[in-house]
Amino acid sequence: MKLATIRTAAGTTRAARAEAGRYVDLGAGDVGELLRHDGWQERARDATATVEAVGYAPVIPWPGKIICVGLNYRSHILEMGRELPAYPALFAKYPEALVGARDDIVLPPESGSADWEAELAVIVGATVRRASAVTAASAIAGFAIFNDITMRDWQYRSPMWLQGKTWPRTTPFGPFLVTPGELPGGPRPAVPVTCTVDGEMMQKGDTGDLVFDPVALVQYVSAILTLNPGDVIATGTPGGVGHARTPARYLQPGSTVVTEIAGLGRAENTAVPEQLP
Repeated sequence: MKLATIRTAAGTTRAARAEAGRYVDLGAGDVGELLRHDGWQERARDATATVEAVGYAPVIPWPGKIICVGLNYRSHILEMGRELPAYPALFAKYPEALVGARDDIVLPPESGSADWEAELAVIVGATVRRASAVTAASAIAGFAIFNDITMRDWQYRSPMWLQGKTWPRTTPFGPFLVTPGELPGGPRPAVPVTCTVDGEMMQKGDTGDLVFDPVALVQYVSAILTLNPGDVIATGTPGGVGHARTPARYLQPGSTVVTEIAGLGRAENTAVPEQLP
């Protein structure tokens, strides 16, 4: 199934199943709310009433947790001059950073080095703690496009990355949650990931290059904390980020960022300067 949190002409949001050019209302205000219902799969599959969409909100607008993984693609690790890690490098992002798949990326005046990071996001669909591999796989509700736009100058002010990672209205997420059965590899999908900036291919990778795959990440993160329906794990980015180029290249006002993952759709976002009061 392909699910979305759509915006309506009434100014509300609805969880919807996307199919053949139409949207089916799933009886919840957003996909995160839907996932918190027992039997959400049956509700999503069996609903029939259609609803009109005027745009996409972040597919999970207010996750309880957004856990991001740094340095998880072999290609990206090598371009950054690092060794393959023994354990995932984790940091957090907050919901205020999220935007929809067609929304603007807002560039803050405090930074001149906004960089792109196309990523596969894992969306949790069940409560899990200390999950086995089997439990972790079954707890994955689906996958979505995520672009972890990063303020590099702030990220590297210290060894802790959070301060470069969670600026408001910077992080495209969606348009769709696609359930594992729709993708090759199921809960360990093997799909290409690309990011273009102003029509130029910047990133081209494959989730088969992940050091820690989605199932392993759910296992690892759930050993630390309880994962709940609607929580998100962003799995890291392949090589081709702007910061690793010579000279470095960053987003400018008017830059168009297109993030695509096979089977998950396309996010197309324009970078705009923040409008200060």
